[in-house]
Amino acid sequence: MMLINNFEFWAKIFTSVLCGGIIGFERQIRGKPAGIRTSILICLGTEIFVSHGTALSSGDQYRVLAQVVTGIGFLGAGLMISQEGTVRGVTSAAVIWVLAAIGATIGLGHLAEALVFVLVTVAVLSGVEYLENSIRKLRSGVHARHQSFEKIGHKRGKKL
Repeated sequence: MMLINNFEFWAKIFTSVLCGGIIGFERQIRGKPAGIRTSILICLGTEIFVSHGTALSSGDQYRVLAQVVTGIGFLGAGLMISQEGTVRGVTSAAVIWVLAAIGATIGLGHLAEALVFVLVTVAVLSGVEYLENSIRKLRSGVHARHQSFEKIGHKRGKKL
């Protein structure tokens, strides 16, 4: 029962839930995939894998971390979809990747750094959206231009 009395153990769990919850809240209020529950679970799950991996030998720790990154890549890829030449969900996939990185940071015991990463992540998500809404040229996005080129090619009878 030493685990229940271990401050570091509970601090990591609390920080994982807090970090995942903050980013998940930002995604959920914007109606994006990977809301509060998913974000908390990704952050917490990664923290668990990395925390347990630290008990292994040095080489095995890196293997655990590498496998987490691989698994998160598959999870993120599942969020991305292609519709009519436009790829959607790339930001949500990137958020999942960042959540795993934050969870790994917590698992390695760097709780303060994880909180800074959360603040930077939320600032990027909110700040870039503000810029996109403020600057007309940013609103069109790369995908919209790609789709426009496809439509031009179809009008000319060619597929680009």
